[in-house]
Amino acid sequence: MNPQQQKKHYRAIGHQLSPIVTIAGNGLTEQVLTELERALEDHELIKVRITADREDRKQLLAMLLEKTEAEIIQAIGGIALILRKSQAQKPGLSNLVRYS
Repeated sequence: MNPQQQKKHYRAIGHQLSPIVTIAGNGLTEQVLTELERALEDHELIKVRITADREDRKQLLAMLLEKTEAEIIQAIGGIALILRKSQAQKPGLSNLVRYS
């Protein structure tokens, strides 16, 4: 599958997901980062809700991607679909395995 088809496939999976983590305007706290790390390690492909104005949302998303080393698949409004492949997939938890 080429990269464009792969992203399309990830977006299709994303339609079935609900946001796992909500980031408020107070930013990326240690607790939020810990939860993001756990969610990415377990599920690989997750939705994140960012409740802030447009400019703050962009900054928070950029910081989130930098700190978690994840990649953005899609961002619409306050919802972002992000991906970070795990070294050891957990078949019962991974959204990539479950929805493939």
